[in-house]
Amino acid sequence: MDFEYDVIVVGAGHAGCEAACAAANLGSKTLLITHDMNKIAQMSCNPAVGGIAKGQIVREIDALGGQMGIVTDKTAIQFRMLNRSKGPAMWSPRSQSDRARFIEDWRSIIENTNNLNVWQDFVKQLVIADGEVRGVVTGMDVTFKARSVVLTNGTFLNGLMHIGRTKLPGGRISEPASYGLSEQLASLGFVVGRMKTGTPVRIDGRSVHFDETIEQKGENDFHKFSYLDFEPRPLKQRSCWTVYTNERVHDILRKGLPDSPLYNGQIQSIGPRYCPSIETKIVTFPDKNEHQLFLEPEGETTQEFYLNGFSSSLPIDIQLAALKEVPALRDVRIYRPGYAIEYDYFDPTQLLHTLETKLIKRLYFAGQINGTTGYEEAAGQGLVAGINAHISCHGGEPFVLGRNEAYIGVLIDDLVTKGVDEPYRMFTSRAEYRILLRQDDADMRLTERAYRLGLATAERYELLRTKRTAVDDLVEFSRNYSIKAALINDKLEQAGLQPLRQGVKLHDLIVRPQLDINTLAPMVQALQRQIDQIPSRREEIVEAAEIKIKYSGYIDREQVIADKISRLENIKIKDRFDYMSIQQISTEARQKLARINPETIAQAARIPGISPSDINILLVLMGR
Repeated sequence: MDFEYDVIVVGAGHAGCEAACAAANLGSKTLLITHDMNKIAQMSCNPAVGGIAKGQIVREIDALGGQMGIVTDKTAIQFRMLNRSKGPAMWSPRSQSDRARFIEDWRSIIENTNNLNVWQDFVKQLVIADGEVRGVVTGMDVTFKARSVVLTNGTFLNGLMHIGRTKLPGGRISEPASYGLSEQLASLGFVVGRMKTGTPVRIDGRSVHFDETIEQKGENDFHKFSYLDFEPRPLKQRSCWTVYTNERVHDILRKGLPDSPLYNGQIQSIGPRYCPSIETKIVTFPDKNEHQLFLEPEGETTQEFYLNGFSSSLPIDIQLAALKEVPALRDVRIYRPGYAIEYDYFDPTQLLHTLETKLIKRLYFAGQINGTTGYEEAAGQGLVAGINAHISCHGGEPFVLGRNEAYIGVLIDDLVTKGVDEPYRMFTSRAEYRILLRQDDADMRLTERAYRLGLATAERYELLRTKRTAVDDLVEFSRNYSIKAALINDKLEQAGLQPLRQGVKLHDLIVRPQLDINTLAPMVQALQRQIDQIPSRREEIVEAAEIKIKYSGYIDREQVIADKISRLENIKIKDRFDYMSIQQISTEARQKLARINPETIAQAARIPGISPSDINILLVLMGR
């Protein structure tokens, strides 16, 4: 048994697994410590990955050489591309996964990654000396030394679950909480707070009247999460199902409010506003007489269903009685009720963009410990923390993603610059450059950088290179190939489309809203031959080329804006000012600048409460 490591990762959730794999794959001797090896990468809440903005994060993780996209594709039981009615900047992949297979596949990856060991235990204390982390002490009183440590404790730090007036200590149902770390970190000067999240009831599918639900089938086209070239979705695909609450359901829920931990003072912490409990919905929207609920299968063969939209911490009898008033659920049996959970988190403005803490060197935080929520947000942070933990041991430039490079960059910058006042979830609206951060081009943005770092494999880089060449060739062909009106007008009119008045380049036809490459290919033999020459991943490449053609004006314009803003990112100001002595700026600005100590002028400008005049004063003081 080894007791000395380069990197120790505490917690084997989605952040911890990505952090541990990243550090190990980069060459660091890594230890992953987890409460339970049978619940590695457990999907604590819904059995799904991706969604609005979250799907983009998963594709970025994959483009960087992470594992979440690969595991999701292999364990998918339903896939959908959300927001297809909108532009490609809004398209977001989402997949239902087999919960048990997801754990099984992740555990296989963890156990077969070189340089990575696992220890089943919990961590009660950090070993710290001279302002640096030196290791951890576990519940079994085992001391492991390390050159850097990544904390990814999820909801386990002083976790407390609520079901009605019943309180149960724990990080998840039937799993113990973790004690000691919060108190130690608070004694070292870290600001600690409490947050709340929740999860819905789990239902026995045999008790559901599916003939009284609305079926929601998945899609079965070429889309998936990983850019690696393998067949997606090997498991049997399953449908989801929708039902609706009604006034009888709401009446029962209202009667239970006096015993709701959210409304009787039992829970004091802040929950996610965008994912409210069912009791919050009926209080916030009293005039709404129904709410949509989704029955999501937990696996390929299981009868267990997750009831999305019915998160609750009401007493068990209230939850069950309310559910039975939904016609399709009148005979419902449940495996376990919904519950709320409170847990400790740490103000993320105490972190650098590398996710290293400002107070303790080589100590990194990732995931819900930073006040975020969601598997995808956690995994993205874990990947960045794992990379930087490795770099802190072996040297190299810190790995930081910009807001114009990745949703992960937006996520981390928001956290360390603005902090959180509720569990943070990523939305497309948070990204000012979302046309540049599409799900289809994450590999184009990030894989080459990951390859230079040593995390993306040669195989992955070669796939990127061949894809880029094929996309560029198709775009270039469309710009140069001329089409005569007389040769295509009959075909356009047969398709009910406006004929040409004169000859045009193929590119000019593709940019028409009513046309696309696949529609035009049967009409233009030369285009079909160009497509047929693409050796593999043909559909993915055609889609990428088409987006590049149709939206080139928007993409180029946004890139110009991003380039202008990036100039401010190059003006470094960290540790340059004694902000409290600058009387020309407001008291609020002085306090916030001193607390966050921004890296650049651009980061300073994003701090809430910092005005343009404050930024101008800083630039004047720098002689600019």
